[in-house]
Amino acid sequence: MFKIKQLLLVILLITLVACQANEQSVTEQNSMDEEETNQESVDEKEINEPKKTSNAKIPDWSKDSVIYEVNVRQYTPEGTFEAFKNHLPRLQELGVDILWLMPIHPIAEEERIGTLGSYYAVKDYKEVNPEFGTLEDFKDLVDTAHDMGMYVILDWVANHTGWDHVWIDENPNWYEQNSNGEIIHPQEFNWTDVAQLNFENDDMRQEMKDTMLFWVEEFDVDGFRADYASGVPVDFWENISAQLNEVKPVFMLAEDDRVFDLLNEAFFVNWGWGFHHIMNDIANGKRGARAVKSHFAWAESAYPEGTYPLQFLTNHDENSWQGIIDERLGEASEAMAALYFMVPGIPLIYSGQEAGDKKSLEFFEKDEIDWSDMKMQDFYKELIQLKKENQALWNGSAGGAINFLDTSDDRILAFIREKDDSKVIVIMNISSEDIEGTVEIGLEGEFQLFQGDQSETLGEEETYQLGPWEYRIFYK
Repeated sequence: MFKIKQLLLVILLITLVACQANEQSVTEQNSMDEEETNQESVDEKEINEPKKTSNAKIPDWSKDSVIYEVNVRQYTPEGTFEAFKNHLPRLQELGVDILWLMPIHPIAEEERIGTLGSYYAVKDYKEVNPEFGTLEDFKDLVDTAHDMGMYVILDWVANHTGWDHVWIDENPNWYEQNSNGEIIHPQEFNWTDVAQLNFENDDMRQEMKDTMLFWVEEFDVDGFRADYASGVPVDFWENISAQLNEVKPVFMLAEDDRVFDLLNEAFFVNWGWGFHHIMNDIANGKRGARAVKSHFAWAESAYPEGTYPLQFLTNHDENSWQGIIDERLGEASEAMAALYFMVPGIPLIYSGQEAGDKKSLEFFEKDEIDWSDMKMQDFYKELIQLKKENQALWNGSAGGAINFLDTSDDRILAFIREKDDSKVIVIMNISSEDIEGTVEIGLEGEFQLFQGDQSETLGEEETYQLGPWEYRIFYK
């Protein structure tokens, strides 16, 4: 009987983990399906339809920024703020300037999945996970990052809490309940390790706002990445964003790519799942240049003026549940890495990506990043430097729009981004075959070639012989 109970417990744990894993892919697939529908209809929109302008406040310091996602638990053997702080000089040299910390709060023990549980099952919004250190340790990390010219944003989980959060017993009406008066987990997904908050309760709303203000006022954090942003009413985000910006200019990133009303007042960056999927499909021969062009035509229509997506090859969900970059992209990995830095949007680098993204990290257990070979550090450093030194590649309205160039072969993706005197031209073979084709550059002049001291004079039309996934980036 004891062995049967053990077996049932193992089966239950596997089921819960699978549900956590599948949620992200289901959300992404739904986002991709809706995005493709939107892209297909973009040509049907009225040409003179006015483009919305976002009223979200955008910090001036973020105009050329690159985000780095920090997985504190897996970053070092110690898994602490203090140990991570030792990496700040390297990250400063890398060139990243916004540090997004995955949730730093204590993790609920009730209904916990795995040994250490999910970061996203928060037990107390005003404390830090004791495994990471103390509030003083966190404040020291933020202060040190600021002294080095970097900014710190927190991952904020507003849709739900863990089952042993203090609010559960003190204020059960702050949570959604079933007909029997029992608090329920989020019904959209089978997240059984967390309890769904009730945003119709004004007292809960106010307390949630107060806790967010607490981290900005007391610890000087610089903004938030809002987990499952569309699971929280838009007016809540708009109200708290306005209050936060009264304290200081904050960076507001929404984990969402479906509810574009979030970008009207509250957020100015959202999740770039659409282009992420396109890069995966290009690498696997499923889509080509037409998909890229269609996507950015749709984005130009969908995004309010001044707002833009977060572009990424990987993050904590992709790495843990979908596999490492090389597994998903194969020989196209470097080309896609260069590409997501060149298109409109703010680039993200996830912990360990600069070390080659060697393994899928366990989500609910201790599983350290392998830092043995920093083979991609210099590559990403050069990409970041290219972005910062060329205004055409800056974020949102600070940078240039993407304009695609005509080519003689659909396997060649070519585009130019321009802003004032800054020009960047990208020519890329997005196939696994050797190809030769012409590109209608449309201008003439001498350009620098990325990765090297070479320069090249470009004419109105150029012919290129490109190996599989070979690319050339020109700038002036």
